[in-house]
Amino acid sequence: MSKAVYPGSFDPTTNGHIDIIKRASGFVDTLVVAVLENPSKNPLFSVEERVEHIKMLTGDLENVCVMPFSGLLADFVKKINANFVIRGVRTITDFEYEFQMALTNRSLNKNMETLFIPTSTQVLYLSSSVVKEVAMFGGDISDMVPEKLKNIIVEKFESCAE
Repeated sequence: MSKAVYPGSFDPTTNGHIDIIKRASGFVDTLVVAVLENPSKNPLFSVEERVEHIKMLTGDLENVCVMPFSGLLADFVKKINANFVIRGVRTITDFEYEFQMALTNRSLNKNMETLFIPTSTQVLYLSSSVVKEVAMFGGDISDMVPEKLKNIIVEKFESCAE
């Protein structure tokens, strides 16, 4: 039985993230979307909110589960007995960073492999940072995030402005 982990902060979840989740879920028995709780970052949404968002967006994918995690990814992968990690890459810069992280994780967990999935061209430009910046200034994020999440993001920025 193959189990993969797709880790990230998902703050917020973009169409690019959903693209990778859907594609990766097609070639594993179980895909664990691991939502990082990173105390050094100042996220727009709490880890609990981000977990709920992904659950809402992936409810139709029976082999996808969503879990929060903190600490080292290598430890989390070992703890849940996963076979490998999925990483989406958009650019050469992404690949360089992710390749370094894959080697580091492999040095911490000898049984851990990383698979890189190139992002689909229609969402190549997307990042959570881009979505937040566009939304913060009132721009249209309709093509950047799933419809179910769009209003949640817009409302979050409106409540922050009050």
